Amino acid sequence: MKNTFGNSISLTLFGESHGAMIGAVLDGLAPGIAINEEFIRSQLDKRRPVGKIGTARHEADVFQIVSGVFEGKTTGTPLTILIPNTAQHSKDYTATRSLARPGHADYTAYAKYHGYEDYRGGGHFSGRVTAALVAAGAILISALREKGIMIGTHIQSCAGIADAAFDDVFADIEKLNSLDFAVLDGGRGEKMKAAIEAAAHEGDSVGGVLETAVYGMPAGVGEPWFDTVEGVLSHALFSVPAVKGVQFGDAFEMVNGKGSAYNDSYYISDEEIKTKTNHNGGVNGGITNGMPIVFRCAVKPTPSIFKAQDTVDFMSKENSVLELKGRHDPAVIHRARIVVDSVTALAVADLLAMRYGTDWLKA
Repeated sequence: MKNTFGNSISLTLFGESHGAMIGAVLDGLAPGIAINEEFIRSQLDKRRPVGKIGTARHEADVFQIVSGVFEGKTTGTPLTILIPNTAQHSKDYTATRSLARPGHADYTAYAKYHGYEDYRGGGHFSGRVTAALVAAGAILISALREKGIMIGTHIQSCAGIADAAFDDVFADIEKLNSLDFAVLDGGRGEKMKAAIEAAAHEGDSVGGVLETAVYGMPAGVGEPWFDTVEGVLSHALFSVPAVKGVQFGDAFEMVNGKGSAYNDSYYISDEEIKTKTNHNGGVNGGITNGMPIVFRCAVKPTPSIFKAQDTVDFMSKENSVLELKGRHDPAVIHRARIVVDSVTALAVADLLAMRYGTDWLKA
């Protein structure tokens, strides 16, 4: 099972939704990076479900760093984070053990692991495991910020309701990182929440699009072919449960336009090279050009819904009907936002370490 991402800086995830605990191991970190446990807690809070728009499963997410940190600083050796699971309702999944939940990995997990997988709550495939990813990502987000690199994501659209667009990227990121429901226009955010609640009332779910900006990346990072900035980021982003598509800049809008409209013209400002527009999302030829990296992730509607659905019993090889019980999110997009920030930080930190060396993150 491949559960590790990264070359110079790597992250390994472990654990299951209803197991004793989940966790992550960060390796390749420079020694001397400050660990802010309060910031890690605040990042985990952004992933936690809230009110009628989230699952009723509430975990304390009390994490423990058990290696790789001494006197508040990284040692440079593997850093291990453990997060206990404390709110499992495993009996919710016993009756449906061999029923393939539409949109979930139940059948594919069975096909790969031959029935030995922990099926409860999705096991290792569960979004629960992203808590460990967020805790590890918080360390990298803090370190990147010290180097002038900031990451922020907003809900660009949800249930067909669109948010305002990025304008002043630096200020917008600062604003988004202070919010639990990450939108640039609060009024539109309230409409999104209402749409999520309406879907929950119907026993259904909704999805949307997340838009992320990475501010402060130097030009010249990335490779021209198999380790392009887009390729490395996409590899990480598609690891986030529910992400089904990634677009950099105005990729899909460009196909209906002309080069004259979508080429980003260059100019000099205070002896810095910039572009007048950013249709290419801060990347040319797989390499950063110094403008903000901007991309969007398509987040599908939560597959766990309370409507009857046709399915199969993959053990008895019979057709069946699934009617779910238990605790499920009517939307995960607002919780996935901080997970996207976290995997973005991992990919960006790894790209920078490959370019400048692992000590660059502290130096």
